[in-house]
Amino acid sequence: MELARDFAESDYLRRLKQDDERAFDALFRHYSALVYRFAYSYLKSRPAAEEIVQECFIKIWEKRAQLRDDVPLKGYLFTTAHHAVLNELRRDQHHLRLHGQVAAAAGTASVANEVEYQEMEALYQAALEHLPPKQREAFLLSRQQGLSYPEIAERQGVSVKTVEAHMMQALKTMRSYFRLHGGGILGVLLTLAVGSR
Repeated sequence: MELARDFAESDYLRRLKQDDERAFDALFRHYSALVYRFAYSYLKSRPAAEEIVQECFIKIWEKRAQLRDDVPLKGYLFTTAHHAVLNELRRDQHHLRLHGQVAAAAGTASVANEVEYQEMEALYQAALEHLPPKQREAFLLSRQQGLSYPEIAERQGVSVKTVEAHMMQALKTMRSYFRLHGGGILGVLLTLAVGSR
């Protein structure tokens, strides 16, 4: 069973809640590559990224009865994948420390990386706060929940062109903010294809 390009996700979610394995398989085929690319962009490991995909879809199946109709599955998947990636990175660091396989220099680098991550996260949040409310909402719906521009337009009650304008201005403002505050790598991360048109 193949999904149409403009498939009605709500129909598949409804069938999934009724324990329809074919609907689950169809959703897996539709979204697994997106989740894989997201995980791989952070982990740089095929096996680890594949494991994240499996973990995310196992959770979807296990929690199928609790899935909300008003929350896009794509957003739920990327939120789950984000947490799974962070957990995997922490597990890797803990495993290396536990078995004494990290040299002192590498240990220092790990601490530096954690500090750098926290600084980047704080910079990202600060940049978000500099956006006007509608731009910030459009950006978060796209990059964190994975909504398409038409979906965001419907959610905000505006045209797709307006959403495009919000996104262009939000990205421009945030990249400028990162450059001014020494966070150039975040400008690259912003372009990750979490959200789509």
